Amino acid sequence: MRILVSNDDGAFAPGIVTLVRKLHDQGYRPCVVAPDRERSSVGHAITLHRPLRLRSIQGGGYPEHLEAFSCDGTPSDCVVLGLEAVAPDSEMVLSGINKGPNLADDLTYSGTVSAAMEGLFLGKPSIAVSLNCRPDDEEEHYSTAAEAVVFILGRVRQHPLPKNILLNVNVPNVPVSEVQGYRITRKGVRVYREKVTPLKDPKGRSCYWISGKPEDVSEDGSDIGAVVEGYVSITPIHMDMTHYPSITALREAGFEDY
Repeated sequence: MRILVSNDDGAFAPGIVTLVRKLHDQGYRPCVVAPDRERSSVGHAITLHRPLRLRSIQGGGYPEHLEAFSCDGTPSDCVVLGLEAVAPDSEMVLSGINKGPNLADDLTYSGTVSAAMEGLFLGKPSIAVSLNCRPDDEEEHYSTAAEAVVFILGRVRQHPLPKNILLNVNVPNVPVSEVQGYRITRKGVRVYREKVTPLKDPKGRSCYWISGKPEDVSEDGSDIGAVVEGYVSITPIHMDMTHYPSITALREAGFEDY
């Protein structure tokens, strides 16, 4: 299977290197097109106001002779260029392994998930994968997430994904032996408190840092709940954002009357 691999952490991030090495060792044919720097939380941005450049890369832990490129655009740019200009024969898009989770409402910000979305828009089955690691964790178990991807790919090859569905996968940051199993989940709820921190620059002018502290609702059946309990969370995501019950309600309320 020919697989286009991208991310939002950069072309030499340990997550993508670990994933590509694992795919290569398992007999898959990965091709990398990834950002030339960290592009976390850029969402589904596409670059339209300037040309984009691809640069062939080598080393950095990648297998020898691997087809790999860095791009000066966003994660979604990388997938567009990967599927249209570099590896149009790709059968699937993988995005990750992201450093940190993409759970619940993170989906709306995530460059990792957006890269998978772009693959889906271009007609390819797509999977986003993230490792639930924290800045103060002593170790980042990317190999655990890579093993999870291989397991899921095996299932996908036997049972192809439904059309217009991508999988958002979040993996506990533990050794493989400590993973409790796999759960199919729904998107949970994550609220960020104190999102804006006021600051002063060296000249005394006001500026602001957007970050925030996540507060999770750990519910049964949610992606957050699964990962907290040590399971790999697999959430099927679709792109139709229409709230169909409201169509009837708005019509009955007279929104179409003129």
